[in-house]
Amino acid sequence: MKNNEPVFSDAVTLADQLQKRDLSAVEAVEAHLLQIERLNPELNAICTLAADTAMETARQLDNGPVTGPLHGVPVGIKDLSATKGLKTTFGSPIFSEWVPDYDALPVERLKRAGAIVIGKTNTPEFGAGSQTFNPVFGPTLNPYDLTKTCGGSSGGSAVALASGMVPLATGSDLGGSLRNPAAWCNVVGFRTSIGRVPSYPNTLGFNSLSVQGPMGRSVDDVALQLSVLAGPDPRVPGCLPEPGTGFSIDLERDFKGTRIAWSRDLGGYPIDARVTAVLEKQREVFSDLGCIVEEASPDLSDADEIFQVFRAYKFASDYRKHLEEHPDKLKRTVAWNIEEGLKLSAMDLAEAEVKRTLLHERVANFFSSYDYLLCPVTSVPPFSIDEEYVTEINGKKLTNYIEWMASCYAITVTGHPAISVPAGFTGDGLPVGLQIVGGYRKDLSVLQIAKAFESATQFGRTRPAIASANN
Repeated sequence: MKNNEPVFSDAVTLADQLQKRDLSAVEAVEAHLLQIERLNPELNAICTLAADTAMETARQLDNGPVTGPLHGVPVGIKDLSATKGLKTTFGSPIFSEWVPDYDALPVERLKRAGAIVIGKTNTPEFGAGSQTFNPVFGPTLNPYDLTKTCGGSSGGSAVALASGMVPLATGSDLGGSLRNPAAWCNVVGFRTSIGRVPSYPNTLGFNSLSVQGPMGRSVDDVALQLSVLAGPDPRVPGCLPEPGTGFSIDLERDFKGTRIAWSRDLGGYPIDARVTAVLEKQREVFSDLGCIVEEASPDLSDADEIFQVFRAYKFASDYRKHLEEHPDKLKRTVAWNIEEGLKLSAMDLAEAEVKRTLLHERVANFFSSYDYLLCPVTSVPPFSIDEEYVTEINGKKLTNYIEWMASCYAITVTGHPAISVPAGFTGDGLPVGLQIVGGYRKDLSVLQIAKAFESATQFGRTRPAIASANN
């Protein structure tokens, strides 16, 4: 076996080989460590490497019984999740040397399933902003064009997947952090329903904006990881009761007569013409699958205000102490978001809650007529690595650092599951993702149609040149 053979295997295939002992865990880890050694110095996707512990764990697994569905599969963990004995920085100078003595719940579940943590993946400071850079580790580059951003905040995970450094990686999503980097790195990122993947520890246990979830190079790989991550935990309020094993099924199904709402701009958000041109070519794929495709958008009135209020509230709650004690160590956009939260009144929160309730009702009515909503993941293609965030789209000036991600965060506030799946490339070779939004809590249904689209198009099989060289 050549050492680099496993690095672009589907995680499902790799897991099967490891289960059957056709491939050893040591071989799998060695191959991915070689790929990291070859590509990470330039791409900067893995910010903290766990080579020694990964190899030791692999040797233990090879000498023992099969431990679970991810036995011996290397995984990358986003640097917002605590990892026992492995540095966790949140991309912040405040935590640049912090080594937790515990695992966050998703990490705990992955390890219990037999996965091997090979390293932490880079993220912007405290996950703020869809551009992965921070003062601790620097920027992560897009493997399809090293002059462009990979997106964020799960940017390191997306790049590690796209370049073959890991077969599975974790992410999290508040305003698009699973979906945006997946779209820009030609991989799959799934924002699951609230409560599908429990988050612990979590000071805002009842918060219903942020989720943790799976990333992979294929929909099947994402489903495999979700089968391990999902399921209730008594310490976490609002968990959905279904076990993760419900995602361990064949995703193939018939879509004849399925009702699709096709939206170019979610009712009026500015979308770059290059994104629109790529996605419009994919509309007929769903018609060919037997779907009934109609142009329609839900009424997302007040989505911007709702998101900005609850995001600011969360930032103030989570990071106020850092602003008070380390104002010189916070990037300006994080400080601004905390300050916006500190300005909020009880009535600001109450009014946002009322508006979100009404929004939920409108979207529920919309999904009584449609099975899925299809729309852009991002408003623009990947932009310059030297640009912190987008300030203008189609001549419209934007007012803050997150507004350009409205096509994602407007879906966040609905609470509906949404996936980013590879959907083609711009004329200059930059990946574009299609966002598929499903009915309320219909996560499996989203995976099924994403799988059908993926099978019909195969865009995810186009590897970045930097990763394919010498492989």
